[in-house]
This record gives sequence, C-alpha cells and structure tokens, in this order.
Amino acid sequence: MSSFNKVILMGNLTRDPQVRYTPSGTAVTELGMAVNRTWYDKQSNSRKEDTTFVDVTVWGRTAEVAGEYLSKGRPVLIEGRLQLDQWQDKESGQNRSKLKVVCENMTMLSGGSGGGGGGQRGGGGGGYQGNQGGPPQDNSGPDPSEAFYDNGPDDDVPF
Repeated sequence: MSSFNKVILMGNLTRDPQVRYTPSGTAVTELGMAVNRTWYDKQSNSRKEDTTFVDVTVWGRTAEVAGEYLSKGRPVLIEGRLQLDQWQDKESGQNRSKLKVVCENMTMLSGGSGGGGGGQRGGGGGGYQGNQGGPPQDNSGPDPSEAFYDNGPDDDVPF
C-alpha cells in the first residue's frame, strides 16, 4: 500500500525566525506558526475560534529567505510533510516525542503585522521552493528555483 504525507498550512508566525547553520554549512530555521480555525456553534448561537500552534523546520536557502524576510506576525503558507521526532528526556529518562512539519515549499503572503523595529519588511506573495526536505544533496549545477533571487546584471525588466 502506498503512503502520502502532505501538509498545507496558512497562518501567522509566532516568533521571529532565527537562522542557524549545521557544521556542514546548511541553513536551518525553526518557525512557530499559529493556525486559526473559526466556526459557528449552533448550540450557543455564537462564533467560536480555535488556535493550533505548529512548529515548522525549514532547510537550505529557504531557511535563509525566511530569516531575512519574515518576522513575528507575518502570514505565511507552508507546504511540507509531517515528521515525528523522538528522544529520551535527560532529566526524567522518559521517552518524549513531538510532531512537527518539515517545509518543502514556503510562500510569503502579504498583510500581517510586518514585524517590529524597522517597519514592514519584504513584499507579499512569491513562493520559494528549494531543497527543504533535509540536508542538501549534490545536484551538480545551479538550482533553477534560485533564479527567482538572482539580481545579476543580465536581468531584463520587461517594462
């Protein structure tokens, strides 16, 4: 039997992204997202809201883009897969686990609070899909998805 592991989330960041690097130089960022759900409760005759908090791991160039252009409160759309992390607590010795999302595609959305400090950052829209599934693979040659961020001298503006 085949399996399918796909998650699509749209919500707001709960904290500023912090980019870190593995010893091999790969960027990794942990995002916190709040995803809201609203519904109408017929019994109480009122609108209800529920918030789910989700941790998202972003790898590679997309992690660097998230760190540069995203901030707390900004809306973002994440496509990815679920991953279960398991470990043993050093203090209690108990087995622990956490379900998180590993980002495979990130789309920055317009709107939101735009972060603090220097005013609003970045623009809306625009997706970035690179190698976010884990540590990088050697694909000898340029990644065509990185052409979106190329500001080289041979960029032609059509207007």
